[in-house]
Formats: sequence, C-alpha cells, structure tokens
Amino acid sequence: MSRRQISRGTCVFCKKAYAKTGMSRHLKACKARKAAIAAEDANGAPTTRLFHLAVAGTYASDYWLHLEMSANATLYDLDQFLRDIWLECCGHLSMFEIMGKRFMSTVFDSWWEEDERDMNSKLVQVLTPGLKFSHEYDFGTPTNLTLQVVSERQGAMHEDELIHILARNEPPDWRCEVCGEPATCICVFCDYTFLCDKCIETHSCGEEGLLPVVNSPRMGMCGYTGDAW
Repeated sequence: MSRRQISRGTCVFCKKAYAKTGMSRHLKACKARKAAIAAEDANGAPTTRLFHLAVAGTYASDYWLHLEMSANATLYDLDQFLRDIWLECCGHLSMFEIMGKRFMSTVFDSWWEEDERDMNSKLVQVLTPGLKFSHEYDFGTPTNLTLQVVSERQGAMHEDELIHILARNEPPDWRCEVCGEPATCICVFCDYTFLCDKCIETHSCGEEGLLPVVNSPRMGMCGYTGDAW
C-alpha cells in the first residue's frame, strides 16, 4: 500500500470535491449548505443541539467522513452508524475512548473495570466542541478510528433521524499490482496484494483469500466485504 495521493471527498450539499484538509473549512462556508440550513429554519421545524463530527481511519486516514448528529443521540447510535457504513463483519465488540474513559458496546459484570461503562451516554453528556476521541471495532483484528467534534450549532433534525452525512472521501485509486488496472480484490494470503478481475483468474492463492476492495478503513480485514452484518 505504497501509493500516496491527496485524499479528496465530496460535499453532500454542493456535490463538489475538496481535499480532506480543506473539507471542514468548506462545510463552514458552503453556500449550498447555508441555503439548506436557511430552508430548514424557514420551515419552523423544532431545533436541537447538533454536533459536527469528523471521523477518519487512525491508520488508514484516506477513509474519512464528516457527520452532523443530534447531541441527544447516544454513543450506541454513533457506534451502530459506524458499523453500518464502515465496520461490521462478524458482530465484534467495540468501544469508544473519551478523555480516558472507555465506553463498551457490551459490558460484562465480571470484566467491568472502574473506567469502563456502556454506550448509553448521550453525546451531549460526553462531548464538547474541539474534543478528540477514538473508536475501536474488533479487539482481535482491530479497526481504529479517530474522531473530533468540529463544532456545534442549533438546528433542525427530524425525530426519525439522528445522523446526516455531510461529506465522505472518494474511494482511493487502488491498482492491480500485476497489470496496473483498477483493483477489485485484495489477497490476504500474500501480503495483501491488490488484483483486478482479470488477474484474479490466474492468481495462485485461489478465491478463499480474496476480499473486495471497498471504501472503508476495514478493507482486507477479518471477513469484511462492505456490507452491514
């Protein structure tokens, strides 16, 4: 995985692509987003506190998201969203670590340590603007995420909605290590070799070690295929 390119993503509101390093600034200034917020305000919908969260793979930082989430949602809600869009393969345990405290997806009484609790906490109880925290899915073959509360605002969020995606990275351009065509699979049996559909046919490891190339920091790990478990 030696390629190095500028990671870019698409703004949900204006549909334009921006570099990862500039997306927070863009979302703050985006005219299309401001128009959408103004339209919500004009409708007179009830408002609530909303957190803008930036999420990225800790060791695979080309995969990233910008989210807006109700401050009254729970860590369970955020954990489930991350599982659905990026992580879930076999129902593994997960946890957030926030200011030295661990919030577990499942807490076993016999294992519960003093600094551990479940994910029932509302975001408003544990997060503040500027705060950085982490998430880990699967303690055996972990996928680690780094999160930051970029900002907060008062805004509308429908009762049946808890999270809005503001922006997401474009899929990295992984190439077949045999012929250079766009890769579709990764072989976990031979040092995570990227392969295209054509080169898979002659690959010596067979199909058992192949996992699909997907837009997720969990690509190539455990049994992850990009679909929610």
